[in-house]
Amino acid sequence: MKAETKKWIHVKTAIPGPKATELLRRKEEHVPRGPFNTVPTFAVKGEGALLTDVDGNTFIDLAGAIGSLNVGHCPPKVVQAIGKQVEQYIHPCFHVMMYEPYIELAETLNRITPGKHPKKTFFLNSGAEAVENAVKIARKYTGRRAILSFERGFHGRTLLAMSLTSKVKPYKFGFGPFAPDTYKLPYPYYYRKPAGMTNEELDAELLQRLEDFFLSEVPAEDVAAIMMEPVQGEGGFIVPSKTFVQGVKHICEKYGILFIVDEIQTGFGRTGKMFAIEHFDVVPDLITMSKSIGAGVPISAVTGRAEVMDAPNPGEIGGTYGGSPLGCVAALEVIHMLQQERLIERANAIGETVIKRFRQLQEKYETIGDVRGLGAMVAIEFVTDAKTKTPNKELTAAILRECHQRGVIVMSAGLYSNVIRLLTPLVITDEQLEEALDVIEEVIAELA
Repeated sequence: MKAETKKWIHVKTAIPGPKATELLRRKEEHVPRGPFNTVPTFAVKGEGALLTDVDGNTFIDLAGAIGSLNVGHCPPKVVQAIGKQVEQYIHPCFHVMMYEPYIELAETLNRITPGKHPKKTFFLNSGAEAVENAVKIARKYTGRRAILSFERGFHGRTLLAMSLTSKVKPYKFGFGPFAPDTYKLPYPYYYRKPAGMTNEELDAELLQRLEDFFLSEVPAEDVAAIMMEPVQGEGGFIVPSKTFVQGVKHICEKYGILFIVDEIQTGFGRTGKMFAIEHFDVVPDLITMSKSIGAGVPISAVTGRAEVMDAPNPGEIGGTYGGSPLGCVAALEVIHMLQQERLIERANAIGETVIKRFRQLQEKYETIGDVRGLGAMVAIEFVTDAKTKTPNKELTAAILRECHQRGVIVMSAGLYSNVIRLLTPLVITDEQLEEALDVIEEVIAELA
């Protein structure tokens, strides 16, 4: 193994190194194989966009805990807020004795989420819980049963969230039967649209198919909500047009269907706005949030129109650890950092840098089929050749493995697992970003 030493990256061992190898042995003996792992090593320290493992290897992290670390690893202000809270109380449980950080965070999210209408917010622990509860609230408010989501979408691994998700392996295979009254709609994947069709024609066709769905599958008056990621995350960072998103919202309004936006991966500055749906000039009825809201502390939220959120009676929604004090104070500091340190604007600068570099590579290698993204949510799709667009899962996996060996953490995505996605911490320095992109470029040059 050749050591990889740059200014920020320091790789002294193969990945995994000797200490990580021993921990892997223990993990295989005592932890089930179901929870997947991207990099076969173990963290001991995180700071900003850097992550150091047990063998002393330091990586530049472009995965950000699957988009949970927009403000980076261990931001000092968040760490201080958590430490101060721990000294006061850890968890009285909001259902037993309430606490002010919960109220303050709800007030903040009600203010910064899209729309000037009265809103209310409540908190849970994970993105999947937020999705499940958004569906409960929508059904309670409308008195309807059906929930529509989109092909290639991802909403979580719990039963209902998995049922709304659109990828068989690894998420759904062997886990049926799935939750009833959940249905999938086609989503505009412009890179793979039919030959000769324009993006505008594809939008029009898919919106018409949504209208037709109410004639062929479920009447509109039985549909409680349509759930959409404003940019598909696990699906491969597929960005719809403003026309399509506004068209879906218009259809929702036409039939009294609630429009739920899943901002779990896209929210909190990732796309160059606080929430990705702001790019489309659409105001949702409900928003689900998690990941980067807590800077690594488990917390999720559902924010929505006040009259919708008040539909459940006391005790019908909630959970023991939902909106823990530690999660609430962390989230308040995250929002303050995003606003005061101009990290939302930083997302756009990061995205411009990454897309420029990737498109230069695309001109050199026909195995790079598409480069796309919004803000700092950027992906590169690999194919066998530009003409057939056949997904190249094997090349993608090889590039990932070699990037990890050279000290850059990246992840895959997409229905075909042929997309590399970047969820770079927004606190990354220009120098760190360029160093990581140099490594990715070197690996692609060798393997593509």
